[in-house]
Amino acid sequence: MIDLQLLEHLETYLTPQRKARFDAVLPNRTKHFTVATEDVYQLHNTSAVIRSCDVFGIQEVHIVEERNSKRIDREIAMGSQKWVDLQRYHTVADCIQNLKHNGYQIVATTPHENNQVLADFDITKKSCFFFGRETEGLSPEVLEAADCFLKIPMVGLTESLNISVSAAIILQYVTYKLRLSNVDWQLSEHEQLEKRLDWVSKTLKSYDKIVERYYEEIEN
Repeated sequence: MIDLQLLEHLETYLTPQRKARFDAVLPNRTKHFTVATEDVYQLHNTSAVIRSCDVFGIQEVHIVEERNSKRIDREIAMGSQKWVDLQRYHTVADCIQNLKHNGYQIVATTPHENNQVLADFDITKKSCFFFGRETEGLSPEVLEAADCFLKIPMVGLTESLNISVSAAIILQYVTYKLRLSNVDWQLSEHEQLEKRLDWVSKTLKSYDKIVERYYEEIEN
């Protein structure tokens, strides 16, 4: 349970601008869609995907580090790693199992399958968009587990896009369509309160001391 009185107390330490920003952003957060990156080698690509997820309201990002394990590039992520929940996995099998357990269909993004183009994607289904390695693309394991394949129509000589660009294009489109739909896509009231408290804790430098002092005053 969220201590609402504590949360209200903590928010008195926020600037009016930051509090207003939380008020505006939280109702636009969603877990209806999520993103997974599979062993992306270039550090800035994963960081840029996380930044796009924050920009388009995707609350969770799943990072598979079976081969490559690197810290997030804070300069490129622009602080978005604080606002987006990162789930890390050592194997793609664990990632897929967790996603399916939580009701997500696996969407393999690849230019080499003709399952469906972006404009035809069914936004009503709870979905995780998988993005693969820069040179090899998605692993056979992801392709075999995929419930559907998704491609961005291209008419140039180049056959593929950088994964961070692909992610931004796909997320902008599907979240735009989602917000025009009747799908229940927002975080629940409880999830919003949990995330609000989490964001406040990441904003206030003296968070632990403030909480400790708050409960001491209540007891006395």
